[in-house]
Amino acid sequence: MTTTSPSTHTRSATHTRPVIGAIALWTIQVLLALIFVFMALPKAFGNPIAVAPFEVIGLGIPGMVVVGWLELAGAIALLIPRLSGLASICQIPLMIGATILSTMVTPDLVAIPVITLVLVCIVAWFRRFDTTALIHTIRRWQA
Repeated sequence: MTTTSPSTHTRSATHTRPVIGAIALWTIQVLLALIFVFMALPKAFGNPIAVAPFEVIGLGIPGMVVVGWLELAGAIALLIPRLSGLASICQIPLMIGATILSTMVTPDLVAIPVITLVLVCIVAWFRRFDTTALIHTIRRWQA
């Protein structure tokens, strides 16, 4: 009689990925972290240059600062292996908002948030097993 554990039906966070794939994924994550830091710092510290788009949608300075700190937190979490999948998932709504805002305010620059959104989705997809493992770990702690 053969028994199977629940982990045989789902891939775990420890599954192996081809070296070139792992390097490519980490390269994208580091690039995204740099992009998010670059975008977040003016917002998080209330730079007047960053206020105008947030005034257009009615969020003002408080909304801008919150978005800046969320981007900064996401940038840091993208570099933490256990959190990178969840961080990328959390950045998707921010990048959808950035794409919409860019379309309204600076349509010539809309490619930047669109490309960033695509890259965040790629990381979220390839880190989905890590995210699932993190959720299972959290559930075990709660039990």
